[in-house]
Amino acid sequence: MIGGGPAGLMAAEVLASAGIAVTVYDQMPSLGRKLLMAGRGGLNLTHSEPLPRFLERYGAARPRVEKMIERFPPQALRAWADGLGQDTFEGSSGRIFPKAMKASPLLRTWLRRLGDLGVVFKSRHRWIGWNAEGALLIEPNGGEAIAIDPGVTILALGGASWPRLGSDGAWTIALGEAGVGIEPLAASNAGVRIAWSDVFRQRFEGAAVKRLAINCDGGTEFGEAVVTRTGLEGGVVYASGPRIRAALARDGVARLSLDVRPAFSLEELGRKLALPRHKQSTATFLRKAVGLPPVSIGLAREGTGGPLPNDASELAHLLKAIPLVVTGTGDLTRAISTAGGIRFDALDESLMLKVRPGVFAAGEMLDWDAPTGGYLLQATFATAMAAAEGAHDWLEQEISA
Repeated sequence: MIGGGPAGLMAAEVLASAGIAVTVYDQMPSLGRKLLMAGRGGLNLTHSEPLPRFLERYGAARPRVEKMIERFPPQALRAWADGLGQDTFEGSSGRIFPKAMKASPLLRTWLRRLGDLGVVFKSRHRWIGWNAEGALLIEPNGGEAIAIDPGVTILALGGASWPRLGSDGAWTIALGEAGVGIEPLAASNAGVRIAWSDVFRQRFEGAAVKRLAINCDGGTEFGEAVVTRTGLEGGVVYASGPRIRAALARDGVARLSLDVRPAFSLEELGRKLALPRHKQSTATFLRKAVGLPPVSIGLAREGTGGPLPNDASELAHLLKAIPLVVTGTGDLTRAISTAGGIRFDALDESLMLKVRPGVFAAGEMLDWDAPTGGYLLQATFATAMAAAEGAHDWLEQEISA
């Protein structure tokens, strides 16, 4: 097993539970570092929404991950956590968390279980590829690379976000040299860059924008965002990420249309804005008439590049479709997750590399993408289960051959 994050540990558990000797190699001094980081604000394991809607969150990758998630669905993940003594609960948003909220109690119990199953952990050991004979090359910290030839290998090396926690994407070099098809890694669930005016940036940096809808490339997402010094971030931005990246790749920019009052129809908003203003300022009128906070008014002004229209109909159209231009995404090394990775056409149905029999891959290394909300860990665990089951079947076939 190469990689000691959630995918590697889950695959190790499946194989060790089947009586197979497992050694987990990881380049970091300790295991599960990104999992611990993810759990600092509450470990969002999965989501409670109906499975058909849940699966839609995986977009273009749904046909490849659907069967794996159906085999290990959210209910199974909750049962697994409960089995570790980490009872879960459903939050008001439908997200599922351990009652302890943090990742550390779950990880400690999990590592003890794996130790009881006989799993061996070797930290500070980095995988650097294969030698000419096809053996794995493992480089101990500060030592010479050693060659090992296990019966089966599962790669679970993560993406390329937060490299200081171990996921640095360096594996793309070794796999690329081996002829494995790889989609370039990109920042996912990351903020976007927008050229704010100095006035807007100085006034609204850090402000939350609630009840927001973002349309990009014909798709609309609903949620909340936060104004940053360089643009926007937050759940609704992350959910719009695949369309934003596609537009950036195609056009060099992504054109957003923001609806800051999605609960109102255009006609209803126009009627409210046609009410007499009397002597109220624009900001006061918009706050009282349609409940618009200052940051949303500021966004509308950013969209026009000047004053807001006086005509009620024009103003309603603006508030339902504020135009903003995205010039790029946030830094990959600070993104929550990574898009891109090993293309599914480089893998067979059991997640084995077609060019390297006996080598499987799982987790964020694979070319799937999903928003935050529990979908990331769910697919990570589900693909790990699938890879481990594939590895187990392959081993049995090799033994019986």
